[in-house]
Amino acid sequence: MTNHKLKAGIKRSVGKGDTMALKTDKTEVVELLKALMNIESTSEKELEIGQYLEKYIQSRGFTAERIAIAPGSTRHNVYAYLGQERKARLLVTAHMDTVPPHIPVSIDGDVIRGRGACDDLGPMVAQIFAVEELRAEGKLKEGDVSFLWVVGEEKGGPGMIAANDMGLTWEAGLFAEPTEGKVAKGHKGNLSATLLLFDALNDLREVELPVSDLLGPSTLNIGKIEGGAGYNILAAEAKALCSIRVSKDVEGIKEAVRAAIDKHPDVDVDFKFQYTEMLLEWGFEGFEAEPMAYGTDIPRLRGDHRKVLYGPGSIQVAHGTDEYILISGLMESIEKNKVLILGLLK
Repeated sequence: MTNHKLKAGIKRSVGKGDTMALKTDKTEVVELLKALMNIESTSEKELEIGQYLEKYIQSRGFTAERIAIAPGSTRHNVYAYLGQERKARLLVTAHMDTVPPHIPVSIDGDVIRGRGACDDLGPMVAQIFAVEELRAEGKLKEGDVSFLWVVGEEKGGPGMIAANDMGLTWEAGLFAEPTEGKVAKGHKGNLSATLLLFDALNDLREVELPVSDLLGPSTLNIGKIEGGAGYNILAAEAKALCSIRVSKDVEGIKEAVRAAIDKHPDVDVDFKFQYTEMLLEWGFEGFEAEPMAYGTDIPRLRGDHRKVLYGPGSIQVAHGTDEYILISGLMESIEKNKVLILGLLK
């Protein structure tokens, strides 16, 4: 087998009886991910990474737009497509923002560590090179695929919510998140609320939450408690920010929460935002599939498009101090993304 180098680090592998297959140089994949991870892009600080991605994808021959998520906002989504026609059949999308704190990139053998390695910059990079390889193989044309990179997925999803104002629809969406290389059968919804407080939390923890046969139990997380001015001063008020991962029946959960809180006349509950559980398309040959216990931007993008969730890396390390992704997993994900993209375009 011989290799004939093409543009931008992509090599054509030619063998007897083979179809033309293109493979990206591993070094180029790592270098792009390193460049993105070295930019601090925690939620609300996505300006620089968006500017970088705009210039990068333009250098690959795409038309790119940075679109403010609201009039006068300094936060922008990046939308990219081939040619001049904005509308495409398939949306390939990931989020640019990461959770704090920013952790600089480091590499040890096959392991890339740092913030965004698997959530969501690594999966984004795998999508980019999957599309690039398919283009070089002549399997994509103008109007087939567009990229959307959004802000704020980790903090309320304002970027994907704003994408609904672009005036576009797609036949399908391929959403990037760390799924351990499996296609997600579905994922939980979310219900967030602020409570004013303390005995009420004990009753809230006793609420029996619904269980889904596919997604498992709904789960409560008491994420942040604050109040008072000091340990030796009687607090005038206190509050807790809570989140429930919803496996089914979000309205029933809200009723149960209200019933628990109504036992405490001095406590209020304020539901901040919610989205329902998502059932996704997952029957792709050659892929393992399982439900995911976390939430994503998928419910925030309106439309009747097909919805697929896939990416390398594990959610178990995504928000921790040792967030990482395997380079070998990234390279495998490029190939798997290509299969999904072609499958969704059939």
